[in-house]
Amino acid sequence: MIATKDTEAARRAAVLPTQRTCEHHPPCPTAEAPDREAALLVASHPEQGWGLLCNGVVLFDDTGELLPDGRVVAPTRRTG
Repeated sequence: MIATKDTEAARRAAVLPTQRTCEHHPPCPTAEAPDREAALLVASHPEQGWGLLCNGVVLFDDTGELLPDGRVVAPTRRTG
């Protein structure tokens, strides 16, 4: 698969060190926090199905996540 410019930028952003500090007040949850999805959206690409959160997490439309250290969080099943 050939990565597009936008997905390549998201991959690079997702592997940045976690030492980045959030400048929002109050600060956004870290990528390691249980509520990491509550961080503010800093880049949105709905046409591609993903967004980049302030804490470096790439959040996908299917609820899957790519954490800054490269770990993958599988999508959660929706009930109902």
